[in-house]
Formats: sequence, C-alpha cells, structure tokens
Amino acid sequence: MRRLGAVAWKELVQMRRDRMTLGMMVGIPVMQLLLFGYAINTDVREIPTVVYDQDNSAESRDLLRRMIATGFYEDVGAVRDYDEIALALRTSRARVALVVPRRFGERLRAGSAAQVQLVVDGSDPQTVASATNTASSLVAARSLELLTERTVHAAVLQPLRLEPTTWYNPELKTAIYVVPGLVGVILTMTMTMLTAMAIARERERGTLEQLIVSPVRRIELMIGKILPYVGIGYVQMSLVLLIGHFVFEVPLQGSLGLLYALAPVFIAANLAIGLVFSTIAQTQQQAMQMSFFFLLPNILLSGFMFPFEGMPVPAQWLSQALPLTHFLRIVRGITLKGASFGEVQGELAWLTAILCILVIAASTRFSKKLG
Repeated sequence: MRRLGAVAWKELVQMRRDRMTLGMMVGIPVMQLLLFGYAINTDVREIPTVVYDQDNSAESRDLLRRMIATGFYEDVGAVRDYDEIALALRTSRARVALVVPRRFGERLRAGSAAQVQLVVDGSDPQTVASATNTASSLVAARSLELLTERTVHAAVLQPLRLEPTTWYNPELKTAIYVVPGLVGVILTMTMTMLTAMAIARERERGTLEQLIVSPVRRIELMIGKILPYVGIGYVQMSLVLLIGHFVFEVPLQGSLGLLYALAPVFIAANLAIGLVFSTIAQTQQQAMQMSFFFLLPNILLSGFMFPFEGMPVPAQWLSQALPLTHFLRIVRGITLKGASFGEVQGELAWLTAILCILVIAASTRFSKKLG
C-alpha cells in the first residue's frame, strides 16, 4: 500500500505542476455545461421576418402586430416584391416572410375568406417547424375570433387562412441541411488539429531552435506553415461536396467557383487557430486536446446543429467570433440558395478580419515563446 500510495502521490504532484492540463480538467466540464445549456434550444424565437404588405390596411398591420407579440417573430423591415424576399433570405437578413395580398382587409370586413402567405427559409428545418406551427396557430385563433364577431349565418366557416411555403428545401430533407454544414465542420476539425501540433512538434523534436536562428520572420513562419494545408482543405471540401451531391442529392444551386474562391479564407482562419493553440501548448497532446475542445463550441454555437436565433444574445455574440458561423452561411447560401458574391460579402469580411487577428496573435505568441 505504501508503494501504491507513493505512485498515486507522484501522479498528483505531477498533475499539479502541469497547470495547462489541470486548467482544462476544470474548465472543460464547466464550458460544456454552459454551452449545452445555452445552445441546445430547439424552441426558436425572434425569427427575423420581412413583410410584403400589398394591402397596407389596418387588418394587415394588426396581423403583423399579433405575430410580433408571440415573441417568435422579429420585424426586420418591409420588402416590395418576391425578389426582395429572395434577397433577404439569401443574405440571411430574414428567415421568414409574411405576404399579405391586396384587398386583404376589404375581404375580411366584407365577411369573405382572406388568405396570407408565409414564406420560410427551408435551409433550416427547425426554423421551418417553429415558424410555420406558430403562424398556423395564430391564424387559426384569429379566424375563430372573426367567426365569433359575425352572425351564425356567416358566409364562410374559415375567414382567415394561412398558406405556408418553404423555399430552398421544400421536402425538408435533413441531409440537404446537414451535408453543406459538414464541409465547414470537417475543415474546422482537421485544419485546426493539423497546425495545432506544428509548433509543439518542432519543440519536441528540437528543431524550434533552428527556426529561431533562421532569417525567417515570425509572420512569414506563420503564413508558411498555413499555406501547405490549404490544398488539403480543398481536397476535403471537394470530397464532401461530391459525396453530398451524388449520394445525398444535395443541390448545388450557386457557383462552385465562387465557393472555392472564398473557402481559402475560412481554411486559413482555422489553420491560424491551430497555430495559436500550438504556441500555447507545451506538448502535442495538449495541442490536440485544445483542438477537440475548440470543436465543441463550433458545433453548438455556429448554427450547424441548433438554430442561431434560438440562442441567447451573449451566445450569439460569441458565435460571431467563430469562423465556422460565417462559413456556414456562405456555403449554405451558395449551394442551397444560389447566393452571389454581393450577398455573402459581409460574411467574407468577418472571416477576413478574424483571419488577420489570428495570424497576428499567432505571430505575437511565437515571439513571446522565444523570449
């Protein structure tokens, strides 16, 4: 028992000296609890909604107010036609559009049947279900109110009806929603892991000193370690897109050339994250642990598995700092909605800014390690 106790005590002392591992042992479960608790929310609320009101009557405005009052919809502005609805959905400005036809109020006042249309972005099936079910219940309740206000000899039994329409994924196939997102998730996992062990591997092999005395600048070293892996990222992305298209029948509505032109920024951003981890970690094992830990918030907060609108505002702010959040909007916008460069350039700007910050951070961290 004394020998057993001595070995156990030695492990405890060693664990106490390894502050990085000790911190991860405490930090990982806390972060997982917070992330799962906040991110896993299938009850989507405050869905961005645009309104195409062709009637502009008191009745149409009342219907919109009732929808906003449910807390499931957020009015983000008016549009003038279906083209502007498509633009709002492609740019992720809105997820839902309410279309009110002409003479809507007049028909209700006359006791006739009236109908409104709800256009929903089908690239997120959970949003479709929440938006459609809530609107259907609201319209049914409003229709019942109108019936009670009229005589028992009302001309129609359902004075108000809802016509839900799903764009971009009308059959609500899960594969069409998940497979484009897997492009970003797989690239995040592999690219971060590959470069996370780069500096740690140099340190363990004793070749870091050679890099220190070489004329290579810090920024050149960071970029030089990123460039070779960009080609690997292209190969992985091509495999996922090919399998997704021919096996899972995922449509490719937009320009693949545009997607391939924008992908290097996302790939390089994840490679830069791996380099930051490699300058922090002392061993390759620590670098790998940090990579796996980084993957979790990406899956939970980026909108890959759970609706972005369902997360609390602080979690949404945190998700904006993740490259995967913006790339998912790009890849889904191009492949499923046929988005153009102008419609995804805002997400590209976010990715570019994140990449620049990460490269500078990795260079600075490497400089501190030399000191």
